[in-house]
Amino acid sequence: MFDLLTQSTISSSLFALSLLAVLFGLVLGYAVVKFKVDGDPIVDQIDNLLPQTQCGQCGFPGCKPYAESIANGDAINKCPPGGQTTVNQLAELLGVEAPELDESHGEEKDKRVIAYIREDECIGCTKCIQACPVDAILGAAKQMHTVIVDECTGCDLCVEPCPVDCIDLLEIDEDINTWSWKQPDLIATDKRGVIS
Repeated sequence: MFDLLTQSTISSSLFALSLLAVLFGLVLGYAVVKFKVDGDPIVDQIDNLLPQTQCGQCGFPGCKPYAESIANGDAINKCPPGGQTTVNQLAELLGVEAPELDESHGEEKDKRVIAYIREDECIGCTKCIQACPVDAILGAAKQMHTVIVDECTGCDLCVEPCPVDCIDLLEIDEDINTWSWKQPDLIATDKRGVIS
């Protein structure tokens, strides 16, 4: 009788523990899914301040991973494309003092830079397309490629892999056509996507 009662109690306890483990797993799974769907508001706010060049100069493969790292306490001054203005905005958002831009990650550029492919020299290898983090290069294998100016962030990641060195980075002078370059629909381009 004692053995039967002990076995019954043990079985009930194991069942209760199993049920508790399943419930805990469901709650944890829901929390993970909710976090991935909703995201972290501070990470999203940081990411919105970053320039979205996805250039990797900060040491991360894109702006979102850098934003996540900043939210976890990483330095806010590793983004040359964003420059000191972005550092100041991040400092204000996080309520910290703004450090100087860390130039070991690159120098801030005064003007917007875009990639330009000299199309008559392009061999259509697609290496620049594969390197572009924002899909700003249009072309196909063994066909000439061109840069979609409105999408180019000037990260220069397409320059290095080009085997025929036919990609130039061009600075865009600020004038009536380019002063509002962050609103791409206001940039005057010709049919090849070249700034006019």
